[in-house]
Amino acid sequence: MPKETGRKLIASNKKARHEYLIEDTVEAGLVLTGTEVKSLRQGRASLVDGYATAYNGELYLEGVHIPEYSQGTWTNHSARRRRKLLLHREQIDKLVTKAEQAGHTIIPLSLYFKDGRAKVEIALAKGKKLHDKRQTLRERQDRREAERAMSAHLKRHG
Repeated sequence: MPKETGRKLIASNKKARHEYLIEDTVEAGLVLTGTEVKSLRQGRASLVDGYATAYNGELYLEGVHIPEYSQGTWTNHSARRRRKLLLHREQIDKLVTKAEQAGHTIIPLSLYFKDGRAKVEIALAKGKKLHDKRQTLRERQDRREAERAMSAHLKRHG
């Protein structure tokens, strides 16, 4: 069987970029059980309520839902258990110090396989206020309208 190469996306947190202002991103490995990996290979996971917390100098991913493996037996994992993130000491220290500042949190952006290994892209994020969210939406709509007007103009006079 050939070895997997490249990046295969499992799940992404689409709401994250709307809810938070992303300041820094890091790729981290995950400590998983066998049934979790099998469940991920079926492409099933949800990052919606996920976040990272620090315990005893380590970073852990919490609230991420990896459903139980359908063919699993008593060895099956619990769907929302705490999973250890694999990062270098300097990365952990840097993220934890920044996350301790008011309004900052560490959230998962995407979960994927990279060369056969499960990886998670985590981000240091700052929660957006309601008016920031509205402004982001307004900017996006304005950009779309401008693009539509340009393409309509080009079609007429192109």
